Amino acid sequence: MEPIRRLIVDVLKPYEPTAVELAREVAACPGVDGVNLSLIETDNKVQNVKLTVEGPDVDYEAVTQQVEELSGSVHSVDQVVCGERVVEERGTPQDRHEI
Repeated sequence: MEPIRRLIVDVLKPYEPTAVELAREVAACPGVDGVNLSLIETDNKVQNVKLTVEGPDVDYEAVTQQVEELSGSVHSVDQVVCGERVVEERGTPQDRHEI
């Protein structure tokens, strides 16, 4: 099975733990080299964050379990990059939007 190199998930989390704590805990998961957590939206009780996780062999189950243990929930998997190297997205003619 090919390793996961990048995982981007949409997470709904309470205010506690903080974004810093969540990012640090996910960064400690197996196969993770780095985490980027961006606040997307905030509500009076919860926050919606985008969590970008990269590493040589990201353990998807460990990442989602860690999010859930911290009272968060993964709403969607927005990107998965697998294989021997990270392939960046490239624009195509279909991506052009004419107004």
